[in-house]
Amino acid sequence: MDLEQLRQILDLVKQHNLSEFEVEHEGLRLRIRKDLAGSHVLVPVGAAPPPVAAAAADPVHAPPVVPSSGPEPLAADEVELAIVKSPIVGTFYRSPEPEAAAFVEIGAMVKKGQVLCIIEAMKLMNEIDSEYDGQVVNVYVESGQPVQYGERLFAIRTL
Repeated sequence: MDLEQLRQILDLVKQHNLSEFEVEHEGLRLRIRKDLAGSHVLVPVGAAPPPVAAAAADPVHAPPVVPSSGPEPLAADEVELAIVKSPIVGTFYRSPEPEAAAFVEIGAMVKKGQVLCIIEAMKLMNEIDSEYDGQVVNVYVESGQPVQYGERLFAIRTL
């Protein structure tokens, strides 16, 4: 993959406002992820994401991408966590209405079947329920942001 192909991929990611994108080409896996500041950053597959303070404004100058030899290892703190992923493509909402409190906050205890969020798809509001009993330890998406199928939404420490 040459620099021009990389620039084309970055332009497409920005044009479609994707929060995360991953591609594999000729044994090389490339992941582009939007950081907390909203900038796109190249993340070497198999490595921890770069800290926010070190995120480059120009993602082309990010660390080089390394080939992956297998599935991405989980961070030590995520090994015991259940990850709730988006079952559909749509817009993520943490609360039922703009002025209402979020369904769940970090640190909240949740029960199996409890509503965690809403994903709007084609003008339909789809409630996303917890599949686990446990404690919410992370929310990966901001309210109002688009999500892709399989994108991480919540991390829950199961009981």
